[in-house]
Amino acid sequence: MTAIRSTGIRATLLTVPLALALLGTAAAPADAAGAPASRTGDSVTCRGKGVDPEALVRHRSEIVIHAPLRTVWALQTDVERWPSWQSPVETVDRLDHGAFRKGSAFRWTLPLPPNPTPATSLEITSTVRQIERGSCIRWNGPAIGEGLRIDGVHVWTSTPVRGGVRVSTEETHTGAQVEADVPTATAMLREGLEAWLRDLKAAAEARTRHQPR
Repeated sequence: MTAIRSTGIRATLLTVPLALALLGTAAAPADAAGAPASRTGDSVTCRGKGVDPEALVRHRSEIVIHAPLRTVWALQTDVERWPSWQSPVETVDRLDHGAFRKGSAFRWTLPLPPNPTPATSLEITSTVRQIERGSCIRWNGPAIGEGLRIDGVHVWTSTPVRGGVRVSTEETHTGAQVEADVPTATAMLREGLEAWLRDLKAAAEARTRHQPR
């Protein structure tokens, strides 16, 4: 493990395990209980573009969701409603109008609890770089908080499978703070991505159960 020279940097990292994963992807097969499964191998891509190949901090995971593809896609792309099913997300504002498309941008916030510095919010600005309806999304952008900047690239893919959809995600982070302790930052990214997948699964499956037959 790389030594961290600043206790302030370490404290900041330790307060944002989930926030680190919400920046930017595609995911690995779920286990029998439907939990996210970590995966290594070829990068997840959307229209031929993937995560940052030079990034030291990266994670890939996936899950099977027992819901229609249209339900999963709607939850992921209706970004202004993320706070209704992702409790860590405080606010989301679309910076454009109309269909969610290439070039769409949105700004969202996550709380950072007090550590050696006062409580603050992490502000993330994400821009869609590639998208294929019902199949994949790739976005990137910075996350900025007090004493913290992370540049993330996030790719998602959705693949129909028997009984539902396999959602795969991969994300990379760069920045002085995360690169000061790559193993810790990677573990936090993994925790956050897998929590997002679990929340997406729960929301999509709950919506499916309540839809009229």
